[in-house]
Amino acid sequence: MGLEISIEWLTLIMFGSLLVLLMAGLPLAFVTGGLACVFLFVLGDSWQVLNIVPSRIFPLMTNYQLSAIPLFIFMAAMLERAGIINDMFDVIYKVLGGVRGGLAAATIIASTILAAMVGVIGAAVVTMGIIALPAMLQRNYNPEIAMGSIMVGGTLGILIPPSILAIIYAVVAEQSVGELFIGAVFPGLLLSGLYVLYVIVRCIINPELGPAAPIKERISFIEKVRILSRTSAPIALIVVVLGVIFSGVATPVEAAGIGTSGAFIAAAIHCKLDWATIQAACLTTLEASAMVIWIMFGATIFVGLYVLEGGQQFVSELMQGLGLGLWGILILMQIILIFLGMFLDWVGILLLCVPIFVPIVKALGATSFGLDNPDDLVLLYLVNMQMSFLSPPFGYALFYLRGVAPPEIPMIRIFKAAIPFLAIQIIGLVLCMVFPEIIIWLPRLVYG
Repeated sequence: MGLEISIEWLTLIMFGSLLVLLMAGLPLAFVTGGLACVFLFVLGDSWQVLNIVPSRIFPLMTNYQLSAIPLFIFMAAMLERAGIINDMFDVIYKVLGGVRGGLAAATIIASTILAAMVGVIGAAVVTMGIIALPAMLQRNYNPEIAMGSIMVGGTLGILIPPSILAIIYAVVAEQSVGELFIGAVFPGLLLSGLYVLYVIVRCIINPELGPAAPIKERISFIEKVRILSRTSAPIALIVVVLGVIFSGVATPVEAAGIGTSGAFIAAAIHCKLDWATIQAACLTTLEASAMVIWIMFGATIFVGLYVLEGGQQFVSELMQGLGLGLWGILILMQIILIFLGMFLDWVGILLLCVPIFVPIVKALGATSFGLDNPDDLVLLYLVNMQMSFLSPPFGYALFYLRGVAPPEIPMIRIFKAAIPFLAIQIIGLVLCMVFPEIIIWLPRLVYG
């Protein structure tokens, strides 16, 4: 027989141990899985130990929708190696060069288009950091504006489809991947538009923050139209991949296969389709996919044990007993997710919180929020998770940029660069909560 521990103490011990080990620098995948196995032996009988681990892992191993993840990651790696990102940034900058803050705005817009092609964060932040940051600093841009636009533009890949987050979320929450993709379109474009607006307004008020391009670097309207044709290949790839998903012609997995084929074609057009490019893309895909899958394995066992011990009911009763009301509980959930984003990565937060929070949200009732479907509320998670990449002290985007930023820029300055954009993300999250039509209008239009 295992030990008898009250759910209150178990919650404190399990999540306290998790936080301590993560702060010690141990990898999330092995911390969650290792702790789960330890508590399984401490709390349960041998049959529980033998059954809960494979029963939680096997459904993930056999889930068809998850096969889209390595395909989209491979597509991202191929497009990065093909040099499409460099061309896209150069084109958008030349079009917006005459605008104050145009280089920062071009960075965000290029990252938005890139997000719609790849759905991977690290590649976007690092690549734009290598391309755009030196260009902006050479033109006397304020470093906080420059670094903030790179980080926030890169994080759009977690929200704008095809998002790896949306695929995993759909599997965990048992929702349609296509519906989540469509639901994330308007929030992603809203946040992108808010970032661009913030950068341009600040640079108009204070031109020294982001001066316009010199006259000699500007081009005529005819030339702008002509060079826009250079972006036709990536835009066509976006239209095809998302079009076949939204129209129902293909599943997200099939669309990922189409996108991968398109990435090969794009690399061939740019004369970069060689063995070195394919080998590097395969290694990147292997590393990124293995990281995601191992985190999923560890976290799903950890949460499975907690739910088995009554954790889901405990959290639900605790939240409802706080007397916060329906909106208060929803806001509290968002605050918890924001706090966890300061210490955990998005995969860990998703697998630790979504299985517990989704049933609570559904129990609250969608009609209480003026909605028809309770699943509409949990889409807020997608918007919230983008913040985890920018949240000090452990936001991934902060450290991705640190790796490519000039050594004379201290880490504290990168943290400061993220703060205004975090505030904009909170505004975007609040808008999606107050006006849920931002999320649900397009899925309703497509799916009825």
